[in-house]
Amino acid sequence: MLKHPLGRLDRDAQLRQKILSFCRLQPGEVWCDRIRGHRVGCLDAASLEDVRKLCAKEKATLAIHDLPYNFIAFEQKNIKHFISWCERVVQNTGEVLNDDGGLYLWIGADQKNSFAPLPEFMIMMRQTDFAARSFITMRNQRGYGTQKNWMSVRQELLYYTRGKPKFTPQYTDLPKTLKGYYKEVNGHLTENTARGRGANLRAGNVWIDVQQVFYRMEENVNGCYAQKPLKAIRRIIEASSSPEETVIDFFAHSGTTLLASELTGRKCLTMDIDPIYCEITIRRLEHFRKSGQLGWQNSNPFAHELDQ
Repeated sequence: MLKHPLGRLDRDAQLRQKILSFCRLQPGEVWCDRIRGHRVGCLDAASLEDVRKLCAKEKATLAIHDLPYNFIAFEQKNIKHFISWCERVVQNTGEVLNDDGGLYLWIGADQKNSFAPLPEFMIMMRQTDFAARSFITMRNQRGYGTQKNWMSVRQELLYYTRGKPKFTPQYTDLPKTLKGYYKEVNGHLTENTARGRGANLRAGNVWIDVQQVFYRMEENVNGCYAQKPLKAIRRIIEASSSPEETVIDFFAHSGTTLLASELTGRKCLTMDIDPIYCEITIRRLEHFRKSGQLGWQNSNPFAHELDQ
């Protein structure tokens, strides 16, 4: 059981009002980390001025955005307006990304609404200077659906590049146990477990080895409704950037990209339009440095203040 339950922060107006008094950032402000140089801004991803305020003169090697479909400042938008908004976010990202850079975008496919906004987003991206590289699927351990349809257990992640960014293959925790695919190499017939480096499978574009975040996990940030697994973000960062390089994330939410950057020796520049998620992001980094813990598991970032 949760020792310090916290409702969904995007739905509980009374709770939000109380927590806002604990937040150190106001709209337009930026927090700077004195240890590694990370920055967290209470800023708008659709504003080029705000993006430049966060990044200053720095250019990033990698961008990772979890686009908040129908959660833009907690106000639903129709598809046309949402895609137009996404286009501005992508354009702004391009302004602060290296000429040789990678862009990863989490974007849902609502099976109750003609799989929106995924197809519309893909078509929009064809008009940008980013090249499509991969369509990644991350499998959830739990899903939703009815007895009259297939369970929805996937999250969609699009990978785009500009120029020729570095890419380092990643390996999963899964052992090479699947046999049956044979290929002749240098005159010898080999099967798939005998080829490649190491004893584990190289990660492809279907991720079944990443655990969906839930309240029993240490990394859980109670109150966040769309938390991405630390393992997934870390995999992206280690594949598409090098230590000491800069990673940007315009939708901080639970602070996973910032924490993954800290763990892998990168600098993270991140923002959120909501002061509460900015505060959660900062507190998660501070909590990790103090305790070594990746989240709050069955507690929450504001347990001390809310208990008083």
